Amino acid sequence: MRVLVTGGAGFIGSNLVDALLARGDDVVILDNFASGRRERLDAFAGGVAVVEGDLRSYERAHAAVRGAELVFHQGALPSIPRSIQDPLTTNGVNVDGTLNVLLAARDEGVRRVIFASSSSIYGDGPGLPRKETQPPAPIAPYAVSKLAAEAYCRAFWRAYALETVCLRYFNVFGPRQDPASQYAAVVPRFMKRLLEGEQPLVYGDGEQKRDFTFVGDVVQANLLAAEADAVAGETFNIAAGRTHTVNELAQTLATILGREIEPSHTDPRPGDIRDSAADTSKAERMLGYRPAATFEEALRVTAASFQERA
Repeated sequence: MRVLVTGGAGFIGSNLVDALLARGDDVVILDNFASGRRERLDAFAGGVAVVEGDLRSYERAHAAVRGAELVFHQGALPSIPRSIQDPLTTNGVNVDGTLNVLLAARDEGVRRVIFASSSSIYGDGPGLPRKETQPPAPIAPYAVSKLAAEAYCRAFWRAYALETVCLRYFNVFGPRQDPASQYAAVVPRFMKRLLEGEQPLVYGDGEQKRDFTFVGDVVQANLLAAEADAVAGETFNIAAGRTHTVNELAQTLATILGREIEPSHTDPRPGDIRDSAADTSKAERMLGYRPAATFEEALRVTAASFQERA
């Protein structure tokens, strides 16, 4: 089938494109390459169509959606710190951009839109592990933008019968993640510093817990969400379903890479939550989602991919 992946030159998007091509789909990518990287497209050997443009343009979104049966809306302006510095742009890309994609999908008769949301919408509210029934409590503009986009998805299902499914990702990591950005996530940042013989830089005491999720499991969740019955209008946590501290992450990576480390610590970042953990039982029950990779296995695969690029 013909499918659109917004943000298909991004970390998660490009991994998803791989899986879609492997199953024989006709894939279109919409990306403005603000955070996506053109070199990621090299892996597809010209096997995809690329529409270059900004999510904030309805014309570009409409051009990309035309003819698609499914839309995987991965495109966004990521990063909590960036959203604190520039909430206006984050809102424009993540909220207005999502509205453009939904409008185009409605107008073109798309069967289903799968939206990449974020665990950050839970904020620092009480109750772990997080369940989809818990009230959101976002504490950063990025989280607010994802929550607003989720609400638009549900509204389009109710108002226009456009099938939408929202997936709340928890701390995704894996091959193709960018370690160079000042907004890089913790796994690629640690990996880069360790490979360069430097100490990992930990924000806070390092005892904060995260539900680190391998990108392969996120791809699996997207494919399941595209085909599952009776899930339109639903929201699902997508995670490993187990937690590790940031200090544990640093030590495990050091062991895998054969490095001796003593992490250096600095102040916590504004907008960061203390602990995060997911209840994935709803995704297991309704999507058939089962995380396949163990924490160490996934980190070894990720480390190998980083070393190949080094």
